[in-house]
Amino acid sequence: MSGALDAASWLLISAGGFFCVVGALGLLRMPDFYTRMHAASVTDTLGAGFMLAGLALQAGFTLVTAKLVLVGLLIFFASPTATHALAKAAMTRGLAPRLAGPRAEEEGPWKR
Repeated sequence: MSGALDAASWLLISAGGFFCVVGALGLLRMPDFYTRMHAASVTDTLGAGFMLAGLALQAGFTLVTAKLVLVGLLIFFASPTATHALAKAAMTRGLAPRLAGPRAEEEGPWKR
């Protein structure tokens, strides 16, 4: 494997790890359900996507790469769909998002 391809794959894997760590910190630091859910969805799509791309570069043009691409496509389509369904279920159950500012507290979360 060439040095440039090896460096590019490790750069992608490192970027994926960075996004996973940032998403994990976001899960701990965010104030409410909806912002935590956003942090988790970014972790799924960006972190896993970069890692899978780096692993595909490491594997070369093999059956492993085809499987990694299929896993990536599954994550690319299923993760945003699941996040949207989870947010819609939370809104249906009455979980209000936390809004900033005194005016939002006066009006209430549903009066906009």
